Amino acid sequence: MTTPSKTSTRQIRQDFLDFFASKGHTIVPSAPLVPGNDPTLLFTNSGMVQFKDVFLGAEKRSYVRAADVQRCLRAGGKHNDLDSVGYTARHHTFFEMLGNWSFGDYFKKDAIAWAWELLTEVWKLPKERLLVTVYHTDDEAYDLWHDMIGIPADRIVRIGDNKGAPYASDNFWQMADTGPCGPCTEIFYDHGEHIAGGPPGSPDEDGDRFIEIWNLVFMQFDRQPDGTLVPLPAPCVDTGMGLERLAAILQHVHTNYEIDLFQALIGKAAELTGTADRENKSLRVIADHIRACSFLIVDGVLPSNEGRGYVLRRIIRRALRHGWMLGVRQPFFHKMVGTLVELMGEAYPELPAARELVEKALKAEEERFAETLDSGMRIFDDVASRVKDGVIPGADAFRLYDTYGFPVDLTADIARERGLAVDMAGFDAAMEQQRETARAAGKFTSNTGLPAELVAQMAPTGFLGYDHLDAGGLQVVALLKGGRPVQAVEAGDEAVVFLDNTPFYAESGGQVGDIGVLAEQGVEFDVTDTQKFAGQFHGHLGRVAKGALKVGDHVVASVDGARRASTILNHSATHLLHAALREVLGTHVQQKGSLVAPDRLRFDFSHFQPVTAAELAEVERRVNAQIRANHEAEVHHMGMQEALDFGAMALFGEKYGENVRVLRMGDYSTELCGGTHVSRTGDIGVFKLVGESGVSAGVRRIEALTGQGALDHIADEERRLDEAAALLGGNASDVVDKIRALTDRQKKLERELESLKAKAASSATSDLAGAAVDVGGIRVLASRLEGFDAKALRDAVDRLKQQLGDSVIVLAGAEGGKAALVAGVNGAAMGKVKAGELLSHIASQIGGKGGGRPDLAQGGGEDGPALASALKGVSGWVQQRLD
Repeated sequence: MTTPSKTSTRQIRQDFLDFFASKGHTIVPSAPLVPGNDPTLLFTNSGMVQFKDVFLGAEKRSYVRAADVQRCLRAGGKHNDLDSVGYTARHHTFFEMLGNWSFGDYFKKDAIAWAWELLTEVWKLPKERLLVTVYHTDDEAYDLWHDMIGIPADRIVRIGDNKGAPYASDNFWQMADTGPCGPCTEIFYDHGEHIAGGPPGSPDEDGDRFIEIWNLVFMQFDRQPDGTLVPLPAPCVDTGMGLERLAAILQHVHTNYEIDLFQALIGKAAELTGTADRENKSLRVIADHIRACSFLIVDGVLPSNEGRGYVLRRIIRRALRHGWMLGVRQPFFHKMVGTLVELMGEAYPELPAARELVEKALKAEEERFAETLDSGMRIFDDVASRVKDGVIPGADAFRLYDTYGFPVDLTADIARERGLAVDMAGFDAAMEQQRETARAAGKFTSNTGLPAELVAQMAPTGFLGYDHLDAGGLQVVALLKGGRPVQAVEAGDEAVVFLDNTPFYAESGGQVGDIGVLAEQGVEFDVTDTQKFAGQFHGHLGRVAKGALKVGDHVVASVDGARRASTILNHSATHLLHAALREVLGTHVQQKGSLVAPDRLRFDFSHFQPVTAAELAEVERRVNAQIRANHEAEVHHMGMQEALDFGAMALFGEKYGENVRVLRMGDYSTELCGGTHVSRTGDIGVFKLVGESGVSAGVRRIEALTGQGALDHIADEERRLDEAAALLGGNASDVVDKIRALTDRQKKLERELESLKAKAASSATSDLAGAAVDVGGIRVLASRLEGFDAKALRDAVDRLKQQLGDSVIVLAGAEGGKAALVAGVNGAAMGKVKAGELLSHIASQIGGKGGGRPDLAQGGGEDGPALASALKGVSGWVQQRLD
């Protein structure tokens, strides 16, 4: 039996693209892991995601054949392989999918022929080791494999509806419950009889002998709501082949972790962790997770406590936990990035471009995780101290895992050292509940979807708003009421109006949607917002003020011009702000979100510490310098690659087509942007920063004003300064000197007050010492003091310990209906009396709580009769302990 030739992962990528380029395919770049303008999906989890609108008929491309190598992620949401990574031969969080596509061009014959040619003639896979599956009724695909390709019948497996419903099959693909769908054919590789497992469709198909390497999907039907299949007028092809699986076959190894790419990453992980055993599962986890984490950060995701950022944080911490299990206590994970850049930077140039950002983000998360581990150990100690039956509850073990990053096996190891066990069933139950929560969080929803029948019948909305704020003769092409298509709406109805063309800007790129009026004779529709539906249809949201509006009517559209004018000042200033931040703080700064409204702008960006006052002042100075330079705001239309070569920056979370709009302001700012802007930078007038804050780990936020809003803010600040100067008895020019003198005086008075308090406390404690009573040779004192805070009480307890020697002391400071408590134990009393237990006993009687060390504890509660009673009982409580 022949074996395939050995080929590097880098060469496999290139072979695939070269092959399909020779077959007339346009080679397209990988889409980001965050789907552009698609809130229905957590991550790009397959190659077809970037072409979804093409398959749905909502988008047209300039080509009908395409091929790509798509980076994918399956960790969180519906597709989640995270917990399997490192322990199976082929599970990954991040993987690369090779795909070729036909949009109404070639179909089954060519797709099958080319797949066979590439596998057996280019990569020289032995034909006798390949077998295929087809959907059980797809005789066309079966005949092509058998008659055209020549595969024997015993190596073609028909797969029926094996998932419990009609068309629910491993070999029938559908995008959703309705819409494009069709049969598929899968190509499997036989690793040989020495590997356990049976062929697809057999009882032992889950073994590792027969491995699927390529899935060819034939979208030829449109599934209706009633389940019937209607043939599509232009059938499509969608294929996907896992690069890592293919590389394992071509490199003569059985698991994906043995291929060249993973061996290099595992080698680096072994070096950084000092691990000699290259087969250690933790090294696999680290090698897998560095790819997922790095590319998520490249594509705009940073660690956080929600959404995509939460998934990234979980992946990072899982890698760090495995480093901890290998004995690593210092940051190491970020040092993997350089090796990854060497391995994958050529295929994905955005990776080396963002290397600094990736390393900083990972290192910051490592340092944060080290702190949580320390916190976790304290929580573990607390949990262990409360165990009654020798078993740590599963809920507590899960809290250690989920909140503090403790792997459950680490918790179990520490517990074992202390003679304890972990309730694993309870842990598993809590883990499953968390998975359900994560799955629910992963079901992103969108309120800007459109019924399929409207998408099919409408053309994309023509946007007139770059040049006009008013336009007449616009036709109503569709109406939505309550989310459903209707033919007419009348006075009082809330609805969404779709026009063939519009001057209204639909919210995107951070810029809010326009408001205004749609009118015709006797009809008025107040537009309160404009949103994009299905990515290309401008929906005018609002209410019918008078008359009735019908599909087919013609209207005059009038945008609120003053609101739009204020908005565009803030939008153009946002671009200048982005450029200034990158100049002042560094090129790691990337946009992470924005809001461009008429009254303000908000800009979120990647940065790992607060921006200093000096840096903010320099950013503001540079933006205003560009405004004064009065650059022309040039708009260019060009191809995406041409735009990138032109120096344009793409903005986070935006989806761009083949042809893009580039905004250039002088030689200072060049970015892709579909928003509305000023004609010249001088139109912005003035730029004023009004706030800087943290949004999440590694993300900062700046808020600013422009134009009249900025001038009003400056005037208001001047008014407040004048008021402050008047109160201080000076003028604006000497406010700082006046405040400095005032604060110096305040500090002096505070020192004098503290000195007086100390003298009073010393006098009070001298008097108190005489009130102590003897209980079994121990001096016991319990007293209430007016106006003493917790610090003064602690000082008093320390002085009384020195005066009384072997003693138990409880002091209560009462003020404003609340009581502060401090208990101290000294000398011979330490053996039998614990301050924490005594304080808890007293606090529980006055509706409070407290605790602490055996020698000193503090707490609080309510002041009142119960306090006097509790203090009176201290001598008796001590006597019981001494007995």
